[in-house]
Amino acid sequence: MSAFTETALVKKLAELNSSQQSIQTLSLWLIHHRKHSATIVKTWQRELENVPEPKKLTFMYLANDVIQNSKKKGPEYGREYSNVLGKVFAHIGEKCSSDKLLGSLGRILNIWLERGVYDAKAINEYRARLHRESGSSKNGSKSHDAEAGERDKDHSSSAGGGGGSGSRSEKSERREKRKHEERHSKSKKPRHHHQSSSAPAPAEEPAVEPENGHTPPYLPLGEPPEPEELIKALTSIENSASSDAEVRERIAKLPQEISEISCISKLEDKDKAKALATQVNEAVDLLNEYNSRLAAEMEERTKLAAMLRDFQAEQKELLAQAETRLDEHKKKLAKMLGLQKEIHDHLSNLPDLTQLPDVTGGLAPLPSAGDLFNALH
Repeated sequence: MSAFTETALVKKLAELNSSQQSIQTLSLWLIHHRKHSATIVKTWQRELENVPEPKKLTFMYLANDVIQNSKKKGPEYGREYSNVLGKVFAHIGEKCSSDKLLGSLGRILNIWLERGVYDAKAINEYRARLHRESGSSKNGSKSHDAEAGERDKDHSSSAGGGGGSGSRSEKSERREKRKHEERHSKSKKPRHHHQSSSAPAPAEEPAVEPENGHTPPYLPLGEPPEPEELIKALTSIENSASSDAEVRERIAKLPQEISEISCISKLEDKDKAKALATQVNEAVDLLNEYNSRLAAEMEERTKLAAMLRDFQAEQKELLAQAETRLDEHKKKLAKMLGLQKEIHDHLSNLPDLTQLPDVTGGLAPLPSAGDLFNALH
């Protein structure tokens, strides 16, 4: 991975686009250089304040990815971003008026609250800065006779344009919050192989329209597991319930009469009925235990599938970076080989001094200093 310099960071931020691959690639690079987190976050804030409104959202997606995926490596980014996010949300609220942007930022805040990225007090502060600054800048352009009842009217007229935008942004935020809370209440159990709980991926939510190839807000797939953790999970699956041939054979050999209700009518005495009841109870216990093991195996395999997905996504990103570095070094090697050939050709064209004739063989030696001194006297 390339070395960190502030110039390189500024260049990468300038080349950042809203695609998932672009965000993930830069996020991995930033996490790798987390020892420079203070410089990185300050530079990120400075560049965010100077980019156009649509790209501010891309910068926030990048911050979201870095904050969540760096938690396993250390708390550096979470701490550094907490020092600037208040100013960033205030800046966006003051400078930006897009309902789409404000709604997407609201979803990011909801996710941070749900996953415990920041506490509720910090989230409420960020939300207040985002919408208080937004409201104050827009109310200046709102006409003095605009009333609360007019906020639900058509906002296409020029007289209520500024105030209508502020009202729509607040409604959009409340609507997105309600949707998110409803989705969260219906969500499945969280994954346990990494620290942050796994919420339903936004890409699976039909209510949100895709943006440039991915569904906003962009969320990381999950923190990739360590190889040792993945190997351990794979090993535990080898002794799963579905591979227990002994129990499966016992279930297959259960007598037919314990599962056929019609066999009850054929019972002729109490002893046979008690024997059948004992067999049924044993079969029920056996099947209950095996079904519980199968259910646990399904849960483990679901977790393993998520771990493999996250691990594969990380490896794909690392592979892409390795291929990029390989291409760069191939080009450097080609240049070095060209330079080597030029040096070789240049050396072959230089004269061999050992082959030149001895031009001093027949000449008298130069006079010494003493000879010159004597000659003057």
